[in-house]
Amino acid sequence: MILACGIEPFDPAVKEEYGYGRYANVVTSMDFERLLSSTGPYEGEVLRNSDRRHPKKIAWIQCVGSRRVSENENSYCSGVCCTYTQKQVILSKDHDPEVECTIFHNDIRAYGKDFERYFQRAEQLPGVEFIRSYTTILGENPENGNIIIRYSTFDDGVRDEEFEMVVLSVGLNPPREYLEIARKFDIELNDFGFSKLDEADPIATRVPGIFVSGSFQGPTDIPESVFTASGAGSKCGELLNFRRGKLAAERIYPAERDVSSDEPRIGVFVCHCGANISSVVNVSEVVDYVLTLPNVIYAKQQLFSCATNSAQEITDLAREQGLNRVIIAACSPRTLEPLFRDTLREAGLNQYYCEMANIREHCSWVHAKQKDEATAKAKDLVRMSVARARFLEPLQEFDLEVDNAALVVGGGIAGMTCALSIAAQGHEVWILEKEKELGGVARRLNTTLEGMDVQAYLKELVRAVYGNTLIHVAHEAEIKEVAGYIGNFETTVLSEGRQLKIRHGAAVIAIGAEESRPDEYLYGEDPKVVTHLELEALIGKQDEKVSGAENIVMIQCVGCRNEDRNYCSRVCCGHAVKNALEIRKLNPEASIYILFRDMRTYGLKEEFYRQASENDISFIRYEPETRPEVKAVKAAGREVVRVTVADPVLGQKLELDADLLALAAAVVPAGDTEQIAGLFKVTLSPDGFFKEAHVKLRPVEFAADGVFLCGTAHYPKYISETINQAYGAAGRVLTLLSQDTVTASGAVCEVHEDGCISCGACITACTYDAISFVMTDKGRKARVNPVLCKGDGLCNAKCPTNAIVLKHFTNEALLAQVEAATAC
Repeated sequence: MILACGIEPFDPAVKEEYGYGRYANVVTSMDFERLLSSTGPYEGEVLRNSDRRHPKKIAWIQCVGSRRVSENENSYCSGVCCTYTQKQVILSKDHDPEVECTIFHNDIRAYGKDFERYFQRAEQLPGVEFIRSYTTILGENPENGNIIIRYSTFDDGVRDEEFEMVVLSVGLNPPREYLEIARKFDIELNDFGFSKLDEADPIATRVPGIFVSGSFQGPTDIPESVFTASGAGSKCGELLNFRRGKLAAERIYPAERDVSSDEPRIGVFVCHCGANISSVVNVSEVVDYVLTLPNVIYAKQQLFSCATNSAQEITDLAREQGLNRVIIAACSPRTLEPLFRDTLREAGLNQYYCEMANIREHCSWVHAKQKDEATAKAKDLVRMSVARARFLEPLQEFDLEVDNAALVVGGGIAGMTCALSIAAQGHEVWILEKEKELGGVARRLNTTLEGMDVQAYLKELVRAVYGNTLIHVAHEAEIKEVAGYIGNFETTVLSEGRQLKIRHGAAVIAIGAEESRPDEYLYGEDPKVVTHLELEALIGKQDEKVSGAENIVMIQCVGCRNEDRNYCSRVCCGHAVKNALEIRKLNPEASIYILFRDMRTYGLKEEFYRQASENDISFIRYEPETRPEVKAVKAAGREVVRVTVADPVLGQKLELDADLLALAAAVVPAGDTEQIAGLFKVTLSPDGFFKEAHVKLRPVEFAADGVFLCGTAHYPKYISETINQAYGAAGRVLTLLSQDTVTASGAVCEVHEDGCISCGACITACTYDAISFVMTDKGRKARVNPVLCKGDGLCNAKCPTNAIVLKHFTNEALLAQVEAATAC
C-alpha cells in the first residue's frame, strides 16, 4: 500500500492580518495560478477581483504560513514557494511586459537543480525587484482598492507603498485528514503532521508493506515527488515480485489496415492547449484554413488533444472518416507523440502515419505578442506537416530480447541502495566501484543533521551488499568500453588486475560528486582553514582545534553561486548548521559565526536553523559584492585568521578573529563524470552534472535508452533524498528488466548498397557505432545495425551520394515540407 496523500495549501484566512477574504485584491498564490490558467475565472487573463482591471503593480509576500512560530502557522520551510513565485513573476511579465513586480522575501531558497539560474532570470527582468523584508498589510485604499504594504529596508527604513494586487505565497500543510490517516494505517507522524521518516529508509513506515511517497514525506517539489513515487513502486516490487506479470493482460490492438497504396486522406486536429495556444493563435481560423489544403478531408479543434476523451475522439474519427494520415497540431512531440501514435494503432493504422505540428513551443510561446503573425505561422507549420504527411510510410518496430541483469556504476549510498532494491526483485546486479572500499563520500560523514549515525548505517548497507548472492562488486574498477543497446549492453571493466566483460540489460550511473578544493580564503596555506568535511572529521575525533577554539567562523557559498559555478550546492547550509550544533555540544563556550548569503535550510531542516540561532550561533549575512576578506594575523598573543565582513544590519564592517575557519566548499561533479558520460553516451548539464531526460517526467532516466541515474551524480542532495532517488531509479530499471523484450524504433537509417561508395563518412559521423563496413557481392559496403541506430540522421546528411535513407524522414518528405514552407 502506498500513501501518496499529498499536501494542502496553507489557508491565510486563519490569520486576519493577511486580509485574505476581506480585501478583494489580496489573493493566494493558488488563486493567482488560476488567474494565469486558461480554465481560470478570467480565461487566462490576470484581472483584479474588485474592478476586473489588469493590475500594473503586483507584490508577492513570501513565507505566508511557513517559517513562522506564530499561532496557526508552520515553523518549517515549505520548500517550493520561492521558485513558484519566480515562475509567476516570469509568467506575469509574459502576460504584460509593463507590469511592475515586487517580491518581499526573507531568504531566496533556490536550492534545486537549475533553480539559481531561474532565480536570476526572474531577478533580471525589467520592472522586477526582490526586497529582503518582512511586511505588514496595513489595509485597503477605499478609493481604488489598492493594498497598502508596510516594509523596511536597510537603506530607506520603514516605507508604506500601494500595490494594485498582493499575492500571498502560501506554504504547504500536511493533508487535512492526516490524523485520520495515521489512525487508520497505524503509521507514525512527525510533529508537523507529515509521515515520520526513517532517514535510512524514507519511503517505508513502521508498518511493513505500507510506503509513503511524494509530499506526505514532507514539503516536496515535483521531481522529488515523481522519483519517490517510482521508489515506492520499487519497494512494493520487492514484496510482490512473485506476482509480477501474473495479473497483467496483454493489450490487443485491432489488425493494422494496409493503406500504403491508398490516396492520402488526412485528418488534422488543432489543440487549444487550454490557452497556451488559443490565447495567441486563432485556432478556428487555422482549422478553416487547413480544410482548403490538398488531401485534408477532416479538421477539428480540441481543448486538450492529450486528454483521454480527446485521444479517444481522434481514434473514433479516424475510423469514421476513413483517415489514413493524422496530424496533431499541438505541442512538442517530445512528450506526447507516443500517446498520439497509440490513437492511430487503436484505429487500425500504422503508428508512423502520425505527424505532429508544434504550434506551441515553435509558435504561440515565442510569438505571444504577435497574434496575427502567430496565426499565420501556425497555418504555415500545419501546411508543412500536411505536405510531409503525404509521404509518410508504414514502418515496423521490432522486439529485442532483454538481459535481465543490471550494472550500477558507483558504490556509494545511491549505488548500493539501488543495487539492493534491484536484487531484492530477483535480478543479478554488478556494482563497479573505483575505490578499494564501498561507501563513497559518506565514509567521511559522522551524522546527518537529523542525527542518524552515518557510519553505523553505512556498515549495515555494505554488509547487506556483500551478503547478497545476486550482487557482485568489482573494486578499483575502470570501465574500458561500453557496447550494445537497451536490454543488451556489454561493458568491459578492468578490476584489480582482471578484465571482465559484463552483460546487462540496464545501467545505473551513481558515481556521486566531490567536495571542491577552494583556491581562496587561505585554504591550503593556513592549517586553521578547513572545509566542512574536514571540520566534521575534527569534530568526530574531538580534536583540540575544535574543543579548544575560542572563535570559529564558517563562510558559506565558497566556490559556487558565482560565474564559474552558477548553482547552489544545496547541502552546505544544512552541513554548516549541523557542524555548528555539534561544536556547541563539544565546546559550549565557543563563539560560532556563520557568514551566509541565503540560509537554504529548506523543508523540515528549518527547525535546526532555528535551533542553532537559539543556541547562540550567530548568523551574519553578506552580499556577493562585499565578500568576506581573510588574512592571517597575530592578535592577543595567538595566531588567528581574521575575517572581515560587512554586516548590512549594523551598516559597518566586523572583524572576527577565528581560531578555526570552515569553508562551505562547493559540491562538484566527480572527476570521471565526462569520461563516464562519453562511455554511456549520455549528456551533462551546464554545471557538469548528469542531465536527466526530463526534469519532471523522467527525473531518473537519460535520453539514452536503458541508462538511469541517481544520487549526487545527478545533483547535490542529502542522504535521505539520495536514498529516495536510488529507489526511484531501481523502480524504473525494473520496468525494463521485468520484460522479456523491448521494442526498438522503426525510424532508423538504411543503406542502399547500389549507391554506397565505401567512403566511410557515415561511419565517422555516427556517434552510436551503428554503422560498419561489411563485404557483400558488390564489394565493401556500409551497413546499419538498426538496433544501435538512434535515427538522428547525421549519417544521412553526410553521405555524398544519398545512399543512406532515414526512414520516416525521407528526402521526399522533407523536401515537400520545405516547398510547403515557401508556398504562398
